[in-house]
Amino acid sequence: MAKRAVADAVSTAVVSTDVVSTDVSTDVVSMDVVSTDVVSTDVVSTDVVSEARPSEAASEEPAIEHESWISPSAMGRRAFNRHASAAALTLGTGSAFYGALFGRRDYTIEEVPIPIAGLPRTLDGLTVVQLSDIHVGSFVGEGELRAAEALVREARPDLIVLTGDLLDHDAAYAPQLGRFVERLRPLARFGVAAIPGNHDHYAGVEAVEEALRRAGAHLMTNAGRLIGDGGGAFGLVGVDDLWAKEGRAPNLERALAMVPRDVPKILLAHQPVFLEQAVGKVQLQLSGHTHGGQVSLGWNPAELVLPNGWVRGRYDVGESILYVNRGFGTAGPPTRLFSPPEVTKLVLVAA
Repeated sequence: MAKRAVADAVSTAVVSTDVVSTDVSTDVVSMDVVSTDVVSTDVVSTDVVSEARPSEAASEEPAIEHESWISPSAMGRRAFNRHASAAALTLGTGSAFYGALFGRRDYTIEEVPIPIAGLPRTLDGLTVVQLSDIHVGSFVGEGELRAAEALVREARPDLIVLTGDLLDHDAAYAPQLGRFVERLRPLARFGVAAIPGNHDHYAGVEAVEEALRRAGAHLMTNAGRLIGDGGGAFGLVGVDDLWAKEGRAPNLERALAMVPRDVPKILLAHQPVFLEQAVGKVQLQLSGHTHGGQVSLGWNPAELVLPNGWVRGRYDVGESILYVNRGFGTAGPPTRLFSPPEVTKLVLVAA
């Protein structure tokens, strides 16, 4: 009974770990397997106990209670399984603990040079700083936003772009988003440009867009504008999210019609897969949405399930370049593992 209690306790620990973080499913599966091993070891031990020794069966002496006999090899397997279960449990809970307390705040600035065909020489070296998937809400508050502001300031942007999922799921946080954008706006000479993502639609896209307008951001939902000076310009265009609520949809042609045809174009589109519609029409697409997978355990399952495997970083597709930002906040469990939150510093290079 004591051995069975040990196995039950380990199994219970695995269940509780699954509640802590669904994103470390690989660890949980490993622990479930180990727990099964412990149970099977108990069965082996029970079989050994039930075996009677011939000398004892023939003995005429009065019955005496003996301690259960377990072979050294069975004890070895039992000890191994017990320690393996503890190690797996520690790994799973430790990964979730690290990701929640440290991983989701392990902020990085990724500096990426991007060649833009046709970019005027006067704009060579222009810096676009991208923030995406901030998810302002229960787990991303003023502390995280102040950290984002400091990183953007450090990156010294000429233009700041926000590529969707600015709120998590509650429109009540829209004023806080607006105050954050208002602080960002003076940091870049060309200001802040923004588009909504799917979570902004879930939260209430009208409230998000109103907060952005009040903060002085350029709302780029199916819209375009020129960025530059007397020496030349490029077209900045944006589209609504692919999962926009009924009555709204991305309209790239409308956005492109708002800028001259002969200028290079940079597109803001929340979901990377939108490049399938934009390839060859823009020189660069900036996206988010994927969180870089958010949790990676030596391999990134998001690369297998997301369209085209466009999860994070740069992809060259035909005549266009796609850059996927890992995001700044989190969705679902507030944890990140081997996919640190990102502020992207894109340096445009005349090509």
